[in-house]
Amino acid sequence: MSFGTKIAWDDTVLPFQLDVSDMRGRVARLDGVLDGILKQHDYPEQVEALVAEMALLTALIGQTVALRWKLSLQVQSNGPVRMIATDYYAPREEGQPAQIRAYASFDRDRLTDGAPFDQVGEGYFAILIDQGKGTQPYQGITPLTGGSLKACAESYFAQSEQLPTRFSLSFGKSTEPGAGERWRAGGIMLQHMPKASPFVATNDGTGDILTASDLVDGDEGENWDRVNILLDTVEDLEMIGPSVAPTDLLVRLFHEEQPRVYEAQSVQFGCTCSEDRVRQSLSIYSAQDIEKMTTDEGTVTADCQFCGAHYVLDPKSVGFEAEDPDDG
Repeated sequence: MSFGTKIAWDDTVLPFQLDVSDMRGRVARLDGVLDGILKQHDYPEQVEALVAEMALLTALIGQTVALRWKLSLQVQSNGPVRMIATDYYAPREEGQPAQIRAYASFDRDRLTDGAPFDQVGEGYFAILIDQGKGTQPYQGITPLTGGSLKACAESYFAQSEQLPTRFSLSFGKSTEPGAGERWRAGGIMLQHMPKASPFVATNDGTGDILTASDLVDGDEGENWDRVNILLDTVEDLEMIGPSVAPTDLLVRLFHEEQPRVYEAQSVQFGCTCSEDRVRQSLSIYSAQDIEKMTTDEGTVTADCQFCGAHYVLDPKSVGFEAEDPDDG
């Protein structure tokens, strides 16, 4: 693969369909997106791996939804890693990139030498969809289970959406000639074509945990098993790249399934924080509350957990009792 071709596939999500087996899927490659997310924080390696996996899942899932605004993935747990939060923002206009941001909250002193998923305890995995003003947000949850975040996502789709879904992911640090060490990630999402639009289930994912195999039988079950056997032959370097183009990978894996590809969606790191949003979030507080938030330097400060932006505000200018600057 040429250098130009490699760059063309970095930070993209490629939709595809397998006509023979009635499956759809996505291939994602993340490079600069992960760099943008992780360089904002000094995460321990296990936390970096969890955030990388979550960001990759977010890119794959976000591209499957007819999304007008935002899809969020969240992990809440009682383990050393208390929370992981990611957001996927739909392109504002056709041809523009989608945006992804992510961060994790953790207790450094409680981290162990165990695997990344060992750092989360009991809790839940959630998907939230907000289509914007005038709509009712959707939320579905499933318990943290299965030994990985991708297993939690598979359980979510089986439990809450009744959609057989499979993820194959690879992520880690790589070093290329002439470049420093950086994170790369790649993955494939397979999903049985829905009998109804996705994300319409109304249950909350409680009860016995379903798996993809619980949802298919007969010819559908045979198709699902066959395609998953093919997916099991994928190698980590094929997913992460950059030597194999996603289109070539799909032909290698699924040529007998008659794969069809659609237009790739580019993604980039992006954050929606702003001074105006900070002011809006502080608008519910009285002058007395704002005084308690004021630093010894006489300012009110706020930091964005996603991108690290630091905001410094005049306490007289925030809160619902803020002074009108026109009052002179």
